[in-house]
Amino acid sequence: MKDSQKTTNSFPKLSLEAHRGGRGLYPEESIAAMKNAIDLPRVTTLEMDCHITKDRKVVVFHDDYLNPKFVLKPDGTEISEKDKSLKIYAMNYKDLIKYDIGSKFYKEFPEQKKQVTRIAKLADLIDSTEAYALQKRTAPMFYNIEVKSKEDKDGIYHPRVEEFVDLMVQVITEKKIAARTIIQSFDIRAVKYLNKAYPQLKVSYLIDGNYTKNAQETIAALGFTPFIISPHYKLVTSEFVKQYHKANVKVIPWTVNNKTEIEQLKVLKVDGIISDYPNLF
Repeated sequence: MKDSQKTTNSFPKLSLEAHRGGRGLYPEESIAAMKNAIDLPRVTTLEMDCHITKDRKVVVFHDDYLNPKFVLKPDGTEISEKDKSLKIYAMNYKDLIKYDIGSKFYKEFPEQKKQVTRIAKLADLIDSTEAYALQKRTAPMFYNIEVKSKEDKDGIYHPRVEEFVDLMVQVITEKKIAARTIIQSFDIRAVKYLNKAYPQLKVSYLIDGNYTKNAQETIAALGFTPFIISPHYKLVTSEFVKQYHKANVKVIPWTVNNKTEIEQLKVLKVDGIISDYPNLF
């Protein structure tokens, strides 16, 4: 874990993060999306999600199943209602990689560039982005990687949370990016375990729009002070930011897809912004 010391790389003053690689522009969670984000000079950080396959490979994907909205079967046909149980955790990677997550028109993101795209292993995606950033940038990228676990889904959609985290951290440390990586989760169990087992790592606690605890209550519930609190952007007010800054916690809201709202959040002195459209930064 020597490479994960917090002092090795200073965190960006304003972390501008390409959500799922910037899914408004390229197929989400793909190597192509990450490379496109690297091409955008204001982007500092690549945001992504991870799941675990049946054969314990760490893959970069948001949903715990193959979403029919944008995934095509290996033969190029649509995923039907009866196929909806195509769970990532129930599939070996050699089978998962046959599905195309980038060719189908995705109505929520009509500008998204269409191309045949495969689900990447986290290790392969890091190899690609590190090499590409070395060519394109004077400084390396930061990473914000989410543990997509939920308490009621252990053993069904993912392994128990400790194993999930351990598998992710193993890849991150082997690839020597730990000093430039935030690990985030909505799952308080994952956040607590990360702090206990890997105190060298920076942790972000994700909260949704229905969250009601204040900064003091949040820190008490976690049992430690996280590096970042990452709220739904509608929760962010001047008072919200002041509370967390007073507790020495950075505030990085998600997911902001409107230029005006991005600028408003900057005025509130947030420490970063997560967007599907990193070209708006």
